[in-house]
Amino acid sequence: PPPPCLGHRISFQTILLQDKQKKLYCVTCQELNSDVDKDNPALNAQAALSQVRERQLAANTDEMVLRPEHCEGAALGLRSNAPDPVLPSCTTAPNAPLARNTLAVAEEIILQKIGWASHHLQEATSVERSIQLCSLICSCTEALKGIRELPQ
Repeated sequence: PPPPCLGHRISFQTILLQDKQKKLYCVTCQELNSDVDKDNPALNAQAALSQVRERQLAANTDEMVLRPEHCEGAALGLRSNAPDPVLPSCTTAPNAPLARNTLAVAEEIILQKIGWASHHLQEATSVERSIQLCSLICSCTEALKGIRELPQ
């Protein structure tokens, strides 16, 4: 039977995971339930750090270091002992080229996160880790979609 949150309506986009006791988990509902806590700077250190960096970036137009904060927050605790990839940085130039370069760099970082999460999802053995990785992939694809919809 489907999880109670879904009733009997399961769409093709719904990702269900099953634990050893045969209990089904809806990744979408799990993601929605964790969004409030995940994005609350009072409850999540990563969200607070992200908020501080966003303010610094908004105030500092001379130099900008890009970090995929949203995806990093979702991946918190999923990191292996491997070092993080070196993230590119850019300095400001005329606004239009900077905006295009910034979007291209952000898109590349998000694609790297999706690849990382997909690779680790294949190796995941726990339901919780699988849910977190699926949530990260969903968040990154939404971010990628948003970037691609921005006017260039």
